[in-house]
Amino acid sequence: MDSLITAAARALAAGDPLGALKRVALRDDAAALALRGIAMAQLGDLPRARTLLRRAGRAFGSRETVSRARCVVAEAEIALASRDLGWPARALAAAQTTLDAHGDRVNAAHARYLEIRRLLLIGRLDEAERALADFDPSPFPPASRAVHDLIVAGIALRRLRAADARAALSRAQAAARDARIPALAAEVAAAAAALTTPAARLVANGRERLLLLDDVEALLASQAFIVDACRHLVRSRATVIPLATKPVLFALVRALSEAWPDEVPRDALIARAFGSKFVDDSHRARLRVDVGRLRALLRPIAAVNATKRGFALAPRRAREVVVLAQPVEGEQAAVLAFLNDGEAWSSSALALALGSSQRTVQRALDALAAAGKVQAFGRGRARRWLMPPVPGFATTLLLPAPLPID
Repeated sequence: MDSLITAAARALAAGDPLGALKRVALRDDAAALALRGIAMAQLGDLPRARTLLRRAGRAFGSRETVSRARCVVAEAEIALASRDLGWPARALAAAQTTLDAHGDRVNAAHARYLEIRRLLLIGRLDEAERALADFDPSPFPPASRAVHDLIVAGIALRRLRAADARAALSRAQAAARDARIPALAAEVAAAAAALTTPAARLVANGRERLLLLDDVEALLASQAFIVDACRHLVRSRATVIPLATKPVLFALVRALSEAWPDEVPRDALIARAFGSKFVDDSHRARLRVDVGRLRALLRPIAAVNATKRGFALAPRRAREVVVLAQPVEGEQAAVLAFLNDGEAWSSSALALALGSSQRTVQRALDALAAAGKVQAFGRGRARRWLMPPVPGFATTLLLPAPLPID
């Protein structure tokens, strides 16, 4: 490897993409193309970065399998940063196998981290935890350790384990300081902000207040009767009753819980559960049937008592009834929650992450754009959506040491 390539690679490892470009901007050999691609990725020009890395992968000879594998890993990281969640995971797995076989354990670990981060984004927490469970980051450089702890913190945040998330973020901050990569330090700082950002909204006795992650964790450990509108379930102590597949029953129990200890009139329950402005005998008959179904499901933890005007909830053991809801609700709330990470998402990636149809997501995006809450750029398949202004959340577009190309 010549001196310019070495110097450019070291500049990239230190988080200095402009310094790297000064050395290789006019070169078109395979190593220079790869380094230029990574530099452009760090500068935010993701389409150009992807093009350069693909050219580099084709330019490397058939015997340069390690360098080609590193290009695949870099391209996968760009796909993750641009929220191209449909990027072929098999190519990344094959690159990881190649890097492992040739002793490049650091870049192989980075490939593994990329796949785990993708699993986190699409909500497959169990798979992410299994992939991370037997992995020891201690032999790796500080940048790799910081990424490892960011993933650990991400899992803990989604599992509502505030103490574990705080400890992992503390380790990630220390590793990022040792790595001396500004973008990595910024990413850790942005992740840490989740601990001081409202995670949910508590509705009880006709009042509302925002909760931090620690408050949510404490609430779930309490003896209260909780209607969890974030996960669409009801819990009381150790008993958990999922209602995600029963939206009408969940709407009924939420309405009863928000009014507790008061009753809810029948007409109000019909409007809430069935979305009907006009009430007739068929609606009342349907309400009686669905209340009966709800009584059967809640029997271990609560009763649903009929009153003269409607129905009232009566928990069996809990002295408090609360509703745990998202900080912002509505048809587009879930879309906004993903766009809040500051990255540019495609509608297909949002549909994959939300487990919804792309057409449904596109309708939500159009409504949000009309309200000025999101903005789009690009056309066709290159169209991306983000929230204005973009929060300062930097992704780690850097292959960790050893140097990206050798």
